[in-house]
Amino acid sequence: MPVADSEWSVPLTMHAAVYKGQSVVAVEQVPIPEIGPGEILVRVEACGICHTDLKKIEYNLLAPPRIYGHETAGVVVRTGRDVRCFVPGDRVVVFHHIPCRKCFYCERKLYAQCGIYKKVGVTAGFEPAGGGFSQYVRAMDWIVDGGVEKIPDGVSFERASFVEPVNTCLKAVVQCAPQAGELAVVIGQGPIGLLFTMLLKRTGATIVTTDTIPARRDLSRHCGALEAWDPREVDVAAEVRRLTEQRGADLVIVAASVPGIVEQAIRFSRPGARILLFAQTSETERVDVSGAAICVGERTLFGCYSASVDLQKESADLVFSGALPVEELISHRLPLVKIRSGFDLALHPGPESLKIILQPQRCSQ
Repeated sequence: MPVADSEWSVPLTMHAAVYKGQSVVAVEQVPIPEIGPGEILVRVEACGICHTDLKKIEYNLLAPPRIYGHETAGVVVRTGRDVRCFVPGDRVVVFHHIPCRKCFYCERKLYAQCGIYKKVGVTAGFEPAGGGFSQYVRAMDWIVDGGVEKIPDGVSFERASFVEPVNTCLKAVVQCAPQAGELAVVIGQGPIGLLFTMLLKRTGATIVTTDTIPARRDLSRHCGALEAWDPREVDVAAEVRRLTEQRGADLVIVAASVPGIVEQAIRFSRPGARILLFAQTSETERVDVSGAAICVGERTLFGCYSASVDLQKESADLVFSGALPVEELISHRLPLVKIRSGFDLALHPGPESLKIILQPQRCSQ
């Protein structure tokens, strides 16, 4: 690629995985985005594949062309005028949403409903969509002001890329308010479900989990679950009642998305329980439950989505300190050119596949 004059030898073009529509993503050569005052250019070293991006691609939820990817860690290579907190060479994680902190929703700490929050502030080109599935991203000024965290020395980019997903799970756990001694069920032990298991363990709650993949159940126990069951082979509702004097779970977190899964959550729960929907992020998904199970059973059914700026520092500290063993969740590290393989592994997980990390600076291997 041609090289522009710069102390960091930033090229003029880069490789990026461009969403073309009709569920198609192609790795192409595109211009590196130019930055303006208050903005930074980040060389992407690691970006996790998240199911919210996969749903947008699989179900064609947003108009093409776009470059997705938002679990981004990398190195600052250029800074715009008036940037004071960052210099080229800083290792950083970049959040793609930051709220205004003063609107109706921000005053109620419903940051994901803020109009500014919904406006994506990180791009690799085209309509801003996160951009981490590329070699460089541009972070806009309001993101630089409040949505960039420096990575300490000794912390890998792969570990750092977990800061954003940990934030989303921590936000949900805070909203659930689990108490020591309560029984919590986490349905699904993919990367997000396992993060929930790690975080719930720190609250003193007793955790049981479900997943159909044996390796994930083994890792679930390692991360803090008392029991991890295959729901095809075990009567989970009966086992939960056995552990709770026949009541049912105090809290159920739905960290997977398949038909009938919310009905499962209700069966696992006791009257008065809290049931959190975390994976139901597509408009095409529908939930059909008994109204009486919620009303007469006095259950609370609620959702939680995206990250909280209030928890940004705490989530970064949990990842950077090693308090959460997030690197144990990484099953594959792939170059950008193999992104389609990464999508397939995430959408159709095999016995050993878990968290897939893209490394855009790697050549094909």
